[in-house]
Amino acid sequence: QVQLVESGGGLVQAGGSLRLSCAASERTASTYGMGWFRQAPEKEREFVAAISWGTSRTYYADSVKGRFTISGDNAKNTVYLQMNSLKPEDTAVYYCAVRTPGINYYSTRAYGYWGQGTQVTVSS
Repeated sequence: QVQLVESGGGLVQAGGSLRLSCAASERTASTYGMGWFRQAPEKEREFVAAISWGTSRTYYADSVKGRFTISGDNAKNTVYLQMNSLKPEDTAVYYCAVRTPGINYYSTRAYGYWGQGTQVTVSS
């Protein structure tokens, strides 16, 4: 099965930046793109950003639009998340995932494979 490994998480002060990366072990014929989700303690997992390989279209949650940028290298099956102007409310475990077509990008049901997550902590 496809395995994903995230890296780049850590502790940063408010207003700082971090760059997350995620590499997938392989790409299947059904791979449509990749995305990032996050989950804070006692909260549900929420959509952050996504990219479609075929069209290069990107999508963002309203809470991060203008601050975060998703990019990727589909030849390397790798996706990145540049996070700028970080806020304490961005603190969460961030997960990358591989998307298959058929369901909207913002739904967890659209993603068939998930990484183990990387912790991002933003201090005030």
